[in-house]
Amino acid sequence: MTPELYSSLTLATPELIIAFGALALLMVGVYSGPRANATVTGLAVAILIGAGAWMLLFGGEGKAFGNSFVSDPFARFMKFLTLTGSVVTLIISVGFAKAEKFDKFEYPVLIMLATLGMMLMISANDMIALYLGFELQSLALYVVAAINRDSLRSTEAGLKYFVLGALSSGMMLYGISLVYGYTGNTDFDAIAAALAGGERQLGLVFGLVFVMAGLAFKISAVPFHMWTPDVYEGAPTPVTAFFAAAPKMAAMALMVRVTVGAFEPIAADWQQIVVFVSIASMALGSFAAIGQTNIKRLMAYSSIGNVGFALVGLAANSETGVRGVIIYMAIYLVMTLGTFAFILAMRRKDGNVEQIGDLAGLSSTNPMMATILTILMFSLAGIPPLAGFWAKWYVFLAAIDAGLYALAIIGVLASVVGAYYYLRIIKIMWFDEPVGGFMPMAGELRLVLGASGAFVLFYVLIGGPIGRVAQAAAKTFF
Repeated sequence: MTPELYSSLTLATPELIIAFGALALLMVGVYSGPRANATVTGLAVAILIGAGAWMLLFGGEGKAFGNSFVSDPFARFMKFLTLTGSVVTLIISVGFAKAEKFDKFEYPVLIMLATLGMMLMISANDMIALYLGFELQSLALYVVAAINRDSLRSTEAGLKYFVLGALSSGMMLYGISLVYGYTGNTDFDAIAAALAGGERQLGLVFGLVFVMAGLAFKISAVPFHMWTPDVYEGAPTPVTAFFAAAPKMAAMALMVRVTVGAFEPIAADWQQIVVFVSIASMALGSFAAIGQTNIKRLMAYSSIGNVGFALVGLAANSETGVRGVIIYMAIYLVMTLGTFAFILAMRRKDGNVEQIGDLAGLSSTNPMMATILTILMFSLAGIPPLAGFWAKWYVFLAAIDAGLYALAIIGVLASVVGAYYYLRIIKIMWFDEPVGGFMPMAGELRLVLGASGAFVLFYVLIGGPIGRVAQAAAKTFF
């Protein structure tokens, strides 16, 4: 083994742990049958935690595999968020999967493979590596969306996601081919050097647009959001929680790395795209959610709006802006996982319910659940001093520092509109007549809901260290 290969494998150890772990668990599941389902899920959680621990304790910095893979503070922070989303999703899936009879060993294995693809995306420093990570994630997610084969809604969600996802992959690949044609390189550093040394051409800008279109699909940004409400509603709720959490972290990290890294010399071009996508996402996410009656569809439009807010920080193209994006995604992850833990707990004797009207009078039947969801809804609305307020504060501050006053003002106005549908949920829980309580929450759901509520409520006490880590991660690019 050459020293270069040894160094590369050392930097990619967390990914190797997950890859070999997934293959081993696949064999365990195949040869053990249905009785191994719970064991495979538990081992999958342990492997993901082990990969994260290795990354934090022994992870080095540098580039590997011919400069196509990079390990730096930004990659480590975003991978930590991605792994957190995957682990929590697997934990909160256990009870629901048993109740709905889709506790198959393939589910945790697919989650691990999707997570591996996300980690490769976050560390991609080459267009080919970007595409390979993108496809590994996507192929696993297509199957996960339709994992409940007995459900017509789940099958439909998987098919819609597959068709539109294939379209986005094709657009991205076409964009990569244009970028390669006009720069002669697929390496991010070489692309940046080529763009810095010469005049940019129109065909290259078209390539940039197509690459960003593929990434915008993964983060559910307008106008590539069409799949989100239907897939969120149709997929099993734990799968929806996964879609709303981990893939968003990876795709947003990749968007930051592509724009601020590879295409930094033509920032004036991609900033226009990001500003347009940000405004459109904030507006649609805020207004389209108002009429929703299904809480999963409402969370779909909420995620579209939140992506728009995060992109405000990216549009600033500054260290402050990237730090804002990192902090926003970390806080969004916690709020989303807490909210979906609550949605999974919306269960009556005849099964889970998803209508917002089913929350009526929850403060009378289960005041603790109602209180924590109220905290999360206030945070999503951006009410100070909760975590959601600080998330928006950092991205708007970055936009103002960059002179993007109109974008910041539109963001604040969209946030005010979005507050309406969050406050409507609070009003239904506290002031409407009860329609019947839910069954007692499972222990893992209670833990996730309580932890997310505490994080959001006491963020002002722990925000300093998180901000410093985000600052160190943002310095990677500047």
